[in-house]
Amino acid sequence: MHSKSYLILTTIVSALGGLLFGYDTGVINGSQYYFSQYFDLDAVMKGWVVGSALLGCFVGAIIAGPISNFMGRKYSLILSSILFSLSAWGSGLPAFLPESVSLLVVFRLIGGLGIGLASMNAPTYIAEIAPAKIRGTLVSYYQLAIVIGFFVVFLATYFIGSTATEAENIQNGWRYMFWSELIPSLSFLILLFFVPKSPRWLALKGLKSQALEVLTKIHGKEVANIEIQEIEKSLQKEEGSKKVNIFAKGIFSIIVIGTVLSVLQQFTGINAVLYYGADIFEKALGFGKEDVLAQQILLAGVNLVFTFVAMATVDRFGRKPLIYIGSVGMIVGFLLLGVSLMTGNVGLVSLIGVLMFVAAFAMSMGPVVWVVLSEMFPNKIRSIGMSIAVAAQWAANYVVSQSFPIIAESEVNNNDFWSGSLPYFIFSVFILAIIFFTMKYIPETKGKSLEELEDMWEIPDELKKA
Repeated sequence: MHSKSYLILTTIVSALGGLLFGYDTGVINGSQYYFSQYFDLDAVMKGWVVGSALLGCFVGAIIAGPISNFMGRKYSLILSSILFSLSAWGSGLPAFLPESVSLLVVFRLIGGLGIGLASMNAPTYIAEIAPAKIRGTLVSYYQLAIVIGFFVVFLATYFIGSTATEAENIQNGWRYMFWSELIPSLSFLILLFFVPKSPRWLALKGLKSQALEVLTKIHGKEVANIEIQEIEKSLQKEEGSKKVNIFAKGIFSIIVIGTVLSVLQQFTGINAVLYYGADIFEKALGFGKEDVLAQQILLAGVNLVFTFVAMATVDRFGRKPLIYIGSVGMIVGFLLLGVSLMTGNVGLVSLIGVLMFVAAFAMSMGPVVWVVLSEMFPNKIRSIGMSIAVAAQWAANYVVSQSFPIIAESEVNNNDFWSGSLPYFIFSVFILAIIFFTMKYIPETKGKSLEELEDMWEIPDELKKA
């Protein structure tokens, strides 16, 4: 097989971890509308069930670094696919399992562990096999897979929901929505056995010949020889350093910058919109129950289309310009939504505001954050750095998903002044912070090899050699 074709196919398979990420987190959107009525959940309990998976994501991301260093990126992804499958099966609460909110939460936590592992390992793996000139595009496959997962699960939940009565969906429809995830999760598990191990992980473990073999298959012999020399040079700088001190000068600042950027991605409010889209469309925007799932398909479709925009421009324009453009678009979108709610002019303008926000996120903070995180950490600390940043992202995601329904249904938000708009103005403040943070702390990483980026951070030489 031609090296470029092999590279693309390998990237697509590993990016399926993102599809499962999107599918697993998206299935809660369509299903929560029905299981919340089945279990008669109040706002706090609804936030707990929806957010419980995110605690699993947090734990999964924390342990992803050590597991990735020990097992490698490939086998870490295999483990995540097994957890996805177990969660999908159990979340539907089969007939022989006792029906309870607690058991549903347990299986959602298991799925969260899988997401946490995949969200760290999939973009890391792609970055470690990708050539510098198209690395941004290839890592964006991961975000593309996430939004495809959202789009496909919204189609699935719409189909399941529209072929039954509301009473039938409250009784069993939400179960079928969870079980539908078994198809992509088992496919992911099977396909992972056909991808190679990460060449940089192999080199880190001293398996130079195997690393060169993988690089040759992916990039061709000439490029592979250059890549392996750069990897060896990078590792030799750190030779003798058995333990990485993440609090050391130079190293700690990189981790903090990556972590803050990762957290800010969630404080845009993207997952409040994606998780609670059904509630937003029905309660805030006034759509009828029969239109809710259809509107979510429109939302997911916009998300998908504008992710392609990001993929086409991230290696051409660079990472920072996309963040600036997308941040402005997100703020405008939420301002349209917020003002329309405050003035009581809910309708087309409100919908345009939501879709503009989603489109702007999809072409900027969605893919670009994963690209930058997969690039910015030196070889020696890539696993631990990604693990910390992704764990913090899931913690932020949990805070947003747990607090959004409480704030949205609070008396303050529903008074005569805010009229349901308060959460969107709060998110807009954080989006504004993204612009200033990016200007000051995020470097442009376009077109540089992973090893060249290490020198860009100006890590002290004594730290590299210690």
